[in-house]
Amino acid sequence: MVRGLNHVTERSARELPGPVVRRLPKYLTLVQHLREGGVEWVSSADVARALGLTGSTVRQDLSHLKVSGLSRRGYRVAELERVLARVLGADRTWKVVIVGAGNLGQALAKHGDLQRHGFEICGIFDVDRRVIGRKVGALKVMAFSEVDGVVKERGVRLGIIAVPAWAAQEVADRLVAAGIKGVLNLAYANVLVRPGVAVVNARILESLQELVYMVRLGVADRGERR
Repeated sequence: MVRGLNHVTERSARELPGPVVRRLPKYLTLVQHLREGGVEWVSSADVARALGLTGSTVRQDLSHLKVSGLSRRGYRVAELERVLARVLGADRTWKVVIVGAGNLGQALAKHGDLQRHGFEICGIFDVDRRVIGRKVGALKVMAFSEVDGVVKERGVRLGIIAVPAWAAQEVADRLVAAGIKGVLNLAYANVLVRPGVAVVNARILESLQELVYMVRLGVADRGERR
């Protein structure tokens, strides 16, 4: 069964182990697809197979959320989705700015799934005069000097860095000073932020290198089994 949503407190959510937190978005994406496909119940074994995990890992992860399945039926998909969405904050809208209007930044700005999953892109910014003023989807590229005002006026809490590595730290500093509380850093350089600000570094190159390792040595079964 899935207990009342209020049973998962903010404190208990903050205390979730890092590996569990990294798997929760995968669970949420899966159950959303299941619900959209008309599936009402899902077992831990089905979840495990779909995500390349073990059944015990799935059960342990969901137990952190005070979620338990029914014998022979598993978990009710709609209720599991609500719990996961609440813990991940996916039950509300999050305002985002993108810094860097190159190919990657533009692709993100036009990524329909972000909007469908509760992320409102409030602006895309760059320092290159050649791209400032251009339309990217429904947005117009703004000068980076305007980012402070947009963040403060719109109450933006998340920022995506899609700039060259040498510019990443300066961009991060500017975003944090403007009031950004969470940074998704897509640059090939780590950024330092003050306490109280969250950073997630996403490295496409490192993921490809990991993939090459698994393919080259024939250890593909290691993928996603974490």
